[in-house]
Amino acid sequence: MTSFFNSLFNSYFGMFMAQAFCHSIIAFIVVDRAVYLWSINNPLIRQRFHLIVVLLPVFSFPLYQAINPDRGSVSFRMESLFDINRWLNLELWGAIPLGLFFIAIMIITTIIFIFQEMLPILKHTVESRRSDIEAEEANDNSVAGQAIKNLPVEKPDIFILNDDDHVLFSTTGRNAAVFISTGLINTLDKEQLQAAIAHEIAHIARNKKPLLIAVFLFRIIMFFNPVALLEFRRLVQEEEKICDDMAVALTQKPHALSGALKKFYHKNEDANPLKLKKLSEMRDSIEEYSHNAHIENRIHRLESRGICKTDEEWLKFILTVTVIMGINYFVV
Repeated sequence: MTSFFNSLFNSYFGMFMAQAFCHSIIAFIVVDRAVYLWSINNPLIRQRFHLIVVLLPVFSFPLYQAINPDRGSVSFRMESLFDINRWLNLELWGAIPLGLFFIAIMIITTIIFIFQEMLPILKHTVESRRSDIEAEEANDNSVAGQAIKNLPVEKPDIFILNDDDHVLFSTTGRNAAVFISTGLINTLDKEQLQAAIAHEIAHIARNKKPLLIAVFLFRIIMFFNPVALLEFRRLVQEEEKICDDMAVALTQKPHALSGALKKFYHKNEDANPLKLKKLSEMRDSIEEYSHNAHIENRIHRLESRGICKTDEEWLKFILTVTVIMGINYFVV
């Protein structure tokens, strides 16, 4: 088995996989400290910093190898800051290679990626293109039409779903539209409804420059990397905050948007995952807790309404990238 791991982690793909994982960890630590020490609160700039963790490890290994083809040699590894092969070839209790645990983490991450990211995105894409969604287009005199009448922006088509649940989403492309359920309309007041639809209008505007879609293509390359899995979710969370800010800029009513967000708490937020016996119930409880924590964070941010810095922070961004690239060159 030792020979198998030696051949795997000395192959091009094996070295890419192992080094991308290490480079992601270092990028994550440096970016996290940079955002904290420089007190970067603007979600647009924070998102840009988090992009480093997802994108740099995709290019770092092939770039370093092109610069120095001998990076994988014994002499270079002896002088490097960290040689992952030394650790992966260690055998626990003289029998179990550490590389086996590394591969197990990669496999688990791949399964999570397929079932929690790839399949839901494919499902959402198919459903958003369906032509049989039963919805009625809202006119200017409807509750939804009146709510967004004074918004200083091009109005998308709004469709009303006859559903008692709280449903709100937007579709993009040539025929961008906002879908909202009757249950949510009946729950929100006029200002909250305006703010909620403004948030979806912000998503439509942002998707004209589909940053996350482009990044997700690189995310697919890193399907095995648990750090990229966590960091891409942080990118999505920052995207929601960016759209919150855009919605507030349109409505000038942050408390209306926070009030609308309070309607989206999941019901089982008090469930204790440790007391659930079924794995599926535990997974659902963890997802609900994560959802509620993110909603609560957005609500607190809107209600405190701290003013974000508007400067671009490019110097700090370039410095962070340079530090990460410099360290990762000596991590093989």
